[in-house]
Amino acid sequence: MTTIKEVLEKGATFLGQKGIESARLNMELLVADELGLARMDLYLRFDQPLEEAQLAVLRDKLKKRSQHVPLQHLTGVAHFGNYQFKTDARALIPRPETEELVSIVEAQSFTKPARILDLACGSGVLGLTLAKDLGPDCQELTLSDLSPDALTLAQENADSLEVEASLLQSDLFTSIEGTFDLIVANLPYIAESERPNLEPEVLHDPEMALFSGPDGLDLLRLFCAQCSDYLNPEGLVALEVGYDQGEIVADLLRSAGLTQVSVAPDLNEIPRFPLARKS
Repeated sequence: MTTIKEVLEKGATFLGQKGIESARLNMELLVADELGLARMDLYLRFDQPLEEAQLAVLRDKLKKRSQHVPLQHLTGVAHFGNYQFKTDARALIPRPETEELVSIVEAQSFTKPARILDLACGSGVLGLTLAKDLGPDCQELTLSDLSPDALTLAQENADSLEVEASLLQSDLFTSIEGTFDLIVANLPYIAESERPNLEPEVLHDPEMALFSGPDGLDLLRLFCAQCSDYLNPEGLVALEVGYDQGEIVADLLRSAGLTQVSVAPDLNEIPRFPLARKS
């Protein structure tokens, strides 16, 4: 019978030949997910044989991964902060950069317990992680998105994490009522002209979660023009934007009357996270 070690070696070689980066890690995560094990536990079970049914499932997932179907779509989960989220084709796969935005926000001062809005929430990772981390300092969480599919996924994640949240279908602020102490958003910011240059895995995310007009700024312009109306005094707005959009969006926020505008860098010192307040 085929052992775990043999499956890992053959699968990693196959993925590497198909141009998949971190082929060995991908294979370890696929096998660990199928067996219900932590990845490091595989090293203690190299000689364990796999059943034919398990091999059949792994062969199918291996084929899909070789065709650049994202790993997270095959395992159904993504780790974000200290939590595990369900993820699939209904919403954008959470990116490591977005975890940095959570850390930046949590280091800021804002009114607590806070009313929080996660606009264009996708799977809900931003708002739900903040709510979990803040605990009683989160008074109320609203998750909004234009996509009904994304909202269904966000609700599943809220239920899994046992976080109370109001879910609302809204085109930006169209259906939003009331004001908030914190508004966070990871809006679509990719320019249409960048479509041919994207990694194949990225194109498995919903188009509406990726693209925003010729320069990628269509939705960010609308957001910046409107967000002040939904902020409480001293309220904080925090965004993730493209690698070359930080200062542009900062100027949009200033033009909308927001103050204390800054752009925080990511771990690679790229100015990616505009922050602003309502005075």
